[in-house]
Amino acid sequence: MLNQEPTSLRLEDPGIREIFSEESTYQAWLDVEAALAIAQSELGIIPKSAAEEINKKAQLSNLDMSAIHEGLIKTSHRLVPLIWELDKVCVNDSGGFIHWGATTQNITQTGQSILLKKCHNIFLDQLALLLDNLSNLANSTKDYYMAGRTHGQHAVPTTFGLKVSVWIDEICRHIERLKGCEQRVFVVMLGGAAGTLASLGEKGINTQDRMAEILDMTSMSMPSRSIGDHSAEYVTILGMLSSTCGKIGREIYTLMKQEFGELEEAVSKGTVGSSTMPQKRNPRLSQDIVGGAAQVRSLVPLALEAMQTEHEADRTNFMMMKSALTDACILTGDILQRMISLFADLSVFPERMRANLDLSGGLIMSELVMLELGKIIGRQRAHDLVYEAAQNSVIDSESFLKKLSEDKEITANVTQEQLEKLLDPTEYVGMAKYYTDLNIKKATEIIKSIKK
Repeated sequence: MLNQEPTSLRLEDPGIREIFSEESTYQAWLDVEAALAIAQSELGIIPKSAAEEINKKAQLSNLDMSAIHEGLIKTSHRLVPLIWELDKVCVNDSGGFIHWGATTQNITQTGQSILLKKCHNIFLDQLALLLDNLSNLANSTKDYYMAGRTHGQHAVPTTFGLKVSVWIDEICRHIERLKGCEQRVFVVMLGGAAGTLASLGEKGINTQDRMAEILDMTSMSMPSRSIGDHSAEYVTILGMLSSTCGKIGREIYTLMKQEFGELEEAVSKGTVGSSTMPQKRNPRLSQDIVGGAAQVRSLVPLALEAMQTEHEADRTNFMMMKSALTDACILTGDILQRMISLFADLSVFPERMRANLDLSGGLIMSELVMLELGKIIGRQRAHDLVYEAAQNSVIDSESFLKKLSEDKEITANVTQEQLEKLLDPTEYVGMAKYYTDLNIKKATEIIKSIKK
């Protein structure tokens, strides 16, 4: 039965775009300035009263956005106008202690880490939903027999549940990568102009460590502005995650073709696939996923290129990395949202899978016939005999069973009844159910770890 009314398309923006909005970005920078002031006051670098006032006023709602925009036009500097406005609203000269000993990139890059961590948490929530959908699908289809295909041709039988469990296994590793990179990626940097902490000295190290505690991130082991491997790593992981999604999307797209007819995306009533061909029920989500994944992959080289910083700092490379991170996060959020929707309402047609499995008239079972015969006459001799029968079946357009039965050496060692049994594809899926159940269990455990 086709799904005519999808339970939910869930294609709204998951919130990534808002994270990278101007307002959100400014607030992240203000959060870093506040954390810097608090940490420095605790270490006796600036007065406690000043830090309290800076922390209190470091909310974008307290500042004049029009004045900030005017300052941007005047200075062409992304941070200074924000500091000016924060200074204006701080009383008792407290604003004079804002940004003490820091340089712009210390604030903006740390702010970028704050934004990235917010995206990261959304991705993990999305992946938990996706794994739940995939686990349910794998469990409900673990007895759906289908042709396993290699090089575009029938290989040996498999199940659709196993196919889905392979996707689960791969996505689980991406989640492990995402969680494993957290300490390296979400870092606070306070190295000053050239990473020497010249303006703060030894107390600068303690300041950065305390800022990291306040912002719930990691203190950068070497606070150099020329380091970009942490950001490039994250873009690369998103590239790998998106590649997996793209591969899955391509598989859905292929198996929706009329020639296969094994799957179909949810097509809601009234959906128009073409302005000129009324019959079209086009894959939409899977195509979007494939296209989005290609775009994310294209950003990985940009992130790697952005690591090539000149000397101790280079604005060009920072802007390149910012672009790679922002675009990769927005695209990944969209891809995962479509993956969730795709697998919430995917139609699976086991009858068509079985019909396609039988297309070759038993040829897909040649390996098992060879192995069983090989137990008696040796594997290589059995391979040669089964090979001849299989090739003649195709060339003469006659059944595989007929060609096997015509070979006297084969029938001298295997009965007709045994041959018929050996050609049953449902008896040759190996450990498919085992691996399906194993990966469903793995997904359940990872979902629990994300929700903790």
